[in-house]
Amino acid sequence: MKIDWKKLILSFAITWVAGGIGSLFTYPAIGNWYASLNKPPVTPPNWLFGPMWTVLYTIISISLYLFWVKSKKLNNLGGRLFIIQISLNLLWSIAFFGAHSIVGGLVTIIFLWFFTLANLIEFKAVDKQAGYLLLPYLAWLTAATVLNLSIAFYNP
Repeated sequence: MKIDWKKLILSFAITWVAGGIGSLFTYPAIGNWYASLNKPPVTPPNWLFGPMWTVLYTIISISLYLFWVKSKKLNNLGGRLFIIQISLNLLWSIAFFGAHSIVGGLVTIIFLWFFTLANLIEFKAVDKQAGYLLLPYLAWLTAATVLNLSIAFYNP
């Protein structure tokens, strides 16, 4: 398969810009606000989040690229679902870490989970690999949703 460099670079740019903006809200809150929260014993260590999101944003980017190459355009249902879910991904960081809103984060991540599932289904219908590449992301979002819910429970 010939690589369409423009689409590949744009796929990474779209995903990583959202992740980069989200990190501007996340990193300042980790050492103080997030550290002060009561968390369940199964909370992953802070050092795991950076490497995990690096892997996830990379495979999300590749998924977008594969879908875009196969579908020839992004102005379709799969492209719109992608933009919604990556925007919700960013919004979660703003709500949870930026606004320190555990409930706002919880509501956002629930919407994010459902839009990511819809995105996965739509990508898979066009390119199976593109869809399957979103499975680790959906799994991480599932764990993050449970963690967000647990934090809401532990911090009434």
